[in-house]
Amino acid sequence: MPANQASAGHLLLLIRSGQATTRGELQHATGLSRSTIGHRLDQLFGAGWLRDTSAGASTGGRPSTRLEFDTSHAVVLAVDLETRHSRAAVLDLDGAVLAEHTEELLIADGPDRVLDTLAGWFPGLLEKAGVEASGVCGIGLSVPGPVDWAIGQVVQPPIMPGWDEYPIPSRMQEAYARHVDPAGPPVPVLVDNDANLMAYAEQRRYYPDCSAFVLVKVSTGIGAGVVVDGEPYRGIDGGAGDIGHIRLHDRTEALCMCGSYGCLAAVASGRAIAEQLAAAGIPTTSGSDVREYLAAGHPDAVRMAREAGRRVGEVLVTVVTLLNPGVLVLAGDLAGTPFLTGVRELLYQRAMPRTTAHLNVVTSRLGDQAALVGAAAMVVEHLFAPATADIRLAALNGG
Repeated sequence: MPANQASAGHLLLLIRSGQATTRGELQHATGLSRSTIGHRLDQLFGAGWLRDTSAGASTGGRPSTRLEFDTSHAVVLAVDLETRHSRAAVLDLDGAVLAEHTEELLIADGPDRVLDTLAGWFPGLLEKAGVEASGVCGIGLSVPGPVDWAIGQVVQPPIMPGWDEYPIPSRMQEAYARHVDPAGPPVPVLVDNDANLMAYAEQRRYYPDCSAFVLVKVSTGIGAGVVVDGEPYRGIDGGAGDIGHIRLHDRTEALCMCGSYGCLAAVASGRAIAEQLAAAGIPTTSGSDVREYLAAGHPDAVRMAREAGRRVGEVLVTVVTLLNPGVLVLAGDLAGTPFLTGVRELLYQRAMPRTTAHLNVVTSRLGDQAALVGAAAMVVEHLFAPATADIRLAALNGG
């Protein structure tokens, strides 16, 4: 392995991935000397990122020690921003939720007010989790709109008025400093689309061996997250997966929030069904209301959800044919049996048998925590990736 591929950050990657978890295995994997391995591990131990654990019974010599990433040495603050409410949580570096808070919060109130409100929740969450501000290594935000991930900006979001190209990372840092840690260093802030993060969380947690994975979230809008070979696929500027704005040829009268007519989201989203129920005289204002009606088995809501599943299934025939995923997860307000049934009907009816022969169509297992877990994982993978880890270690050592 070249020298630049065996830095302390790369050793950490080998340990975290399970490829090499003892000093001997690290030497074998990298070709580095025992003393060099020891020096770089000292850096990782000094940062508090590693811990020693016994590898089991000895066969006569001194027992070997297994190296592990210490997932308890820091925490991540994660936010799942929805159109009408938000969730925030403290998670450890392994994705376990330590404290959580949910409250009504209108995304239409604009980024300044929303981010300041969210930051105001953080002190109570940290206290509930028993964590000091110094233990926070990063903040991850999940948002219901397309995101240019490299710069953390929302780009032309149909359901996030006032957020277009708003500098979320820097403003979130400022709000965090005001409410949590005025004297501390800036906390890294990462932002991504909700469907991307939900897909990332579900794939990592439950389908780690699935090399082509798709999640579709159907709530106020409709979006898809794609994970290929363990990495989110975002497209060139974050636009991948925006299937809610694919046009349906036979619904040209349906006005979408994006301003166009005939979009899938205008016909089959939670918002669209809420409007259909309200028009039928059933008091409904949002996808959350639809979710409650579905849980109660309301016949009109069940019928409409199944039909919405069929309409989404029409679009997913193309998605599945193009990507050939092993798992398709349905999530969001409509993700229940009626909607799932409708999607399956269309998929298996119209897609080629070869395409669906090994396809598993299921509903989300992480539920309302999916975006939180995904946002935390995004932060952890970024901060402890080899290049970023080496930069952070150099800063800790005064380099």
